[in-house]
Amino acid sequence: MHVDTLIHARWVIPVEPAGQVLAEHSVGIQQDRIVVVAPQNEARAQVTADEVLEMPGHALIPGLVNAHTHAAMSLFRGLADDLPLMSWLNDHIWPAETRWVHEEFVADGTRLALAEMLRGGTTCFNDMYFFPDVTARVVNQTGMRAVIGLILIDFPTQWASDADDYFAKAADVYDRLKNKPLTRTAFAPHSPYAVGDDSLNRMLRLANELPDMPIHMHVHETRDELKQSQEQHGKRPIARLDQLGLIGPNLAAVHMTQLTDDEITLFAERGAQVVHCPESNLKLASGFCPVQKLLDAGINVALGTDGAASNNDLDMFGELRTAALLTKGVAQDASALPAAAALQMATLNGARALGLADDIGSLVVGKAADITAIDLDRPETEPAYDPISQIVYAASREQVTDVWVAGEHLLRERNLTSLDLGEISSTATLWGEKIRAADRAQS
Repeated sequence: MHVDTLIHARWVIPVEPAGQVLAEHSVGIQQDRIVVVAPQNEARAQVTADEVLEMPGHALIPGLVNAHTHAAMSLFRGLADDLPLMSWLNDHIWPAETRWVHEEFVADGTRLALAEMLRGGTTCFNDMYFFPDVTARVVNQTGMRAVIGLILIDFPTQWASDADDYFAKAADVYDRLKNKPLTRTAFAPHSPYAVGDDSLNRMLRLANELPDMPIHMHVHETRDELKQSQEQHGKRPIARLDQLGLIGPNLAAVHMTQLTDDEITLFAERGAQVVHCPESNLKLASGFCPVQKLLDAGINVALGTDGAASNNDLDMFGELRTAALLTKGVAQDASALPAAAALQMATLNGARALGLADDIGSLVVGKAADITAIDLDRPETEPAYDPISQIVYAASREQVTDVWVAGEHLLRERNLTSLDLGEISSTATLWGEKIRAADRAQS
């Protein structure tokens, strides 16, 4: 058998089946697909390749899936730190967006985010931001994989003037991306407090016409959100969303820090998905997502970073470790969210939440060749008694050496192949100087 690329690794961690570690195995890539997962001795004897890579100290894992981002907000990294969510949003972020967000900002911020994510082993992300057409263009130029959120908010922004405008632009972006192999779309109503019933009902009617269309939404992020909902609607946000018919398998509800047992049961019964963003929740003091309770109820829980303006990074290795440790503390159970389950949250569970599990999220023959190579032959991760534990509890994103998306080698020995890192860094510096200068002029 002949393939394009054959990788001989110390370990292959397929994620499917859960917890499996294949020592001294090889992965073969033909075009955009995985066509071989086999012991090295068999692969060396039976497979030839245009390119053979020897990785004797590496673990190969599925590319990480960042299930909640605001990619372009990388240019707001560190702009307004150490503030509660609503003050951070109302007093700082939304005014900054009003002033600065336009097509050039989104393109430059997205490139910065893609560079960071690829260098950190992330191959797919789920985005929610203005000018989604621009985000999609940059993603497709780069060769990364993404779910592009069709943003919906009940007030005018630089992207759209009113509900009709939001929906018209969403339809246009959907039509332009529906045949693109690396980008698909999701409805992205910002939150229950930012989108009214009329818009949600209109969105749901459209979603029902597109049964595989995910819905990506911030839900139950803070206590203030729940208080506001009680005052305005006489019910908690989840009860309101359920009454509207939004709680179902296509919903990826982000944050979910304020939950009752009945709400967890409802999500399980409806088959809805949850995206956990532990570091953003901690930094904004939003609360604690009861991850182990969700998992015990059979709910699919994925992992996301949130935007770099509230995290302040797009580091899925950091989220892996924080999620695993925080879940143990919240559950008061050291066995909660073991390392293999945390890695699954960051890969296959993320793919499931985005409706992509048939294509990505695990290293199995027939799936897309979205692969991350991690060098565990470092002092920080030796000895490697259990490579999954080392990845979750000890490894850092700097140990990611190579990344493939759909068979394309987008990070080769720490070097980006489809992005100019020097140009991206220079552009980010210029944006920072421009925004700082404007802030000084105002103060």
